[in-house]
Amino acid sequence: MPEAKPSISPAPYASGDDFRRIFCEENDSLHRLSFLLTADRQKAEQCFVSGLEESVNGNPVFKEWAHSWARRTIIQNAVRVINPRPVEEHTPSSFDSGGTRLAVEQVETAAVLQLEPFERFVYVMSVLERYSDLDCSVLLGCARRDVIAARIRVFQQIEMQSTFALSAG
Repeated sequence: MPEAKPSISPAPYASGDDFRRIFCEENDSLHRLSFLLTADRQKAEQCFVSGLEESVNGNPVFKEWAHSWARRTIIQNAVRVINPRPVEEHTPSSFDSGGTRLAVEQVETAAVLQLEPFERFVYVMSVLERYSDLDCSVLLGCARRDVIAARIRVFQQIEMQSTFALSAG
């Protein structure tokens, strides 16, 4: 009798149900990520829904990568919607609270929402999401030096705004 070979099963991929569970369990943090990137409630919702759809219906992803993949799809959708560029005319921020007064819990959150789109993306991706400079540059379609320079500007702006807010209060 021939020896039975052990069956080699394919790597365990995340299913659509796995992604739906992730988006349900991490609903608040994924919505917050969308909002911090877009600074607009409607666009944030659009990025969230598109991220869910792409995660459920997209390419197979290993289960252990599913959480980070969900966040990445939201970032990719926000990049498509906002199209942040490193060289922009410095115009006033397009922050839209949707007609309601936001209960911003921290001065830093308000400062992030007031950043120009490219700087906001760099801050959220590199500082809050801990993406490398290389990953940020690839996702944003720019040079690493643009990411590094933007992060420095962001820290300076947030520090100035935080100092001003604390001294005014």
